[in-house]
Amino acid sequence: MNGIILILFAIVFYAVAYRLYGTFISRKLKVNDEQETPSHKLYDGVDYVPAKSPVLLGHHFASIAGAGPIVGPVIAAGFGWIPVYIWVLFGAVFIGGVHDFTSIIASIRHQSKSIGFIIEKYIGISGKKLFLLFAWATLVLVIAVFAIIVADTFTSIPAAGTSSILFMLLAVLFGIAIYRVKVPLWIASVVGVVLLFGCIPLGEMFPLHLSKLTWEFVLFAYIFIASVTPVWILLQPRDYLNSYFLYALMLGGVVGVLFASPHMNIPAVASFSLDKVGYLFPALFVTVACGAVSGFHSIVASGTTAKQLNKETDGKLIGYGGTLIEGVLAVLALIAVSALGSTQFTDILVNKGPVTAFSIGVAAFIESIPFISVTASTATNFVALAVAAFALTSLDTATRLGRYAFQEFFEISGSKEQSFLVKNRFAATAITVFFGAALTFSGQTMSIWPVFGSANQLLAALALLAITVWVADLKENYLFALIPMLFMFSVTLTALAMLFYTNFSNGHYTLSFISVLLFLLAVLLGIKAYSVLMHKKPEKIKEKLITG
Repeated sequence: MNGIILILFAIVFYAVAYRLYGTFISRKLKVNDEQETPSHKLYDGVDYVPAKSPVLLGHHFASIAGAGPIVGPVIAAGFGWIPVYIWVLFGAVFIGGVHDFTSIIASIRHQSKSIGFIIEKYIGISGKKLFLLFAWATLVLVIAVFAIIVADTFTSIPAAGTSSILFMLLAVLFGIAIYRVKVPLWIASVVGVVLLFGCIPLGEMFPLHLSKLTWEFVLFAYIFIASVTPVWILLQPRDYLNSYFLYALMLGGVVGVLFASPHMNIPAVASFSLDKVGYLFPALFVTVACGAVSGFHSIVASGTTAKQLNKETDGKLIGYGGTLIEGVLAVLALIAVSALGSTQFTDILVNKGPVTAFSIGVAAFIESIPFISVTASTATNFVALAVAAFALTSLDTATRLGRYAFQEFFEISGSKEQSFLVKNRFAATAITVFFGAALTFSGQTMSIWPVFGSANQLLAALALLAITVWVADLKENYLFALIPMLFMFSVTLTALAMLFYTNFSNGHYTLSFISVLLFLLAVLLGIKAYSVLMHKKPEKIKEKLITG
């Protein structure tokens, strides 16, 4: 099979799905611009700040992407390219896009609060507490792991550290230009993108050589500042500008595929079981998260994104469209490593990791484009730097989201009297960063990481659970949310059961214990939601559940 056919079919399929299924979801949710979004009604200049749709798409896409849509498909390619391709196509359209889009709309209909707040309203306060505690703990793990990844990257590639610091300074200037000087977005974007790419050679000229430990301390100081600083001056403009890295990477990769005309040199279906990964079901659907569906997206969608949404109709582009763009990146990653051939792919994956395998594959595509004087080495470095930039984006976004989850956990709905932890963003951030740092320096981070895949997809299942109950309350047919929710619960519960068995058999009792806790959390919230669906409005909701 030729890669040209696969990439073009994916783009057309996603475009049609955006037009048809995305519009269908919009109608189900009654998306309109009649009412102001919370970014206007609750504007505070720190978290609630309306953003133009291209800017917010950049932030949202940069935050949800990271290395996820690259790493997952590359690892799962061991099953063969057909299972991965089919899952990315249909998962993004019917599960991931629905998950992200509905999370944004549900959030803005509830003061741009998190999925936990929605669970409290429709399922109960105990469900909210459980969800937010789980979400916060997951985000702390993400902070710890990405701090290690970014520190390792900056230590091994000192130029990336310099370039990243320059990116941050440029973002601050961009934010001031847009929101204070009122420079038109298109002018600021052109100048900003030129300067953004200019930071790359400057990083090569002045590499910053620091130890890994020093970088970790620098990163924790940075994410604290980034989490409490107004979004318009750092997070929003930085993510918007950084998104052009990924756009350029994807454009170069897709155009390169058209010229390179790569063949899929790995088996279409290779195995139904992979060592250290697991069986095709449920491992494929856990491993390939970003690019199809990822629970982390619901936290971003109902966290930073919902608080910056300028108008409801922007939600389709940012939520549904953002997922489909990520799907294209996942397909590109699959084609890039499949073109290497089984032997070369396996060797690079084992010895250098999935990001390197992707970088080498895409670099070969870019090098094949005529009239562009780019060597494979230069293209490989650019791809690696782009991935590192998005890992840093995921790190500071996760910190702000952790602060949101922490504050909402202690928030008493409807009460004017709130605790110090709810009102003080500095304290909530400090506590979140402290636990992330403690986990990083404990040396236990990577031993806990294997459970993240299942935990992440459990977040997706729980978000879809909350969405299902909310849509039922709207007196709408909720099968478009119910069916993906049931599928994700089947994936998650199977994965957690298998994870428990494997780790318990190997004497890894901590991971076994965590697996059991997550399994019980899923079952408990599922039972509560079922009770609501069947008994809250029996004459309406029960009939829908039975007849659809």
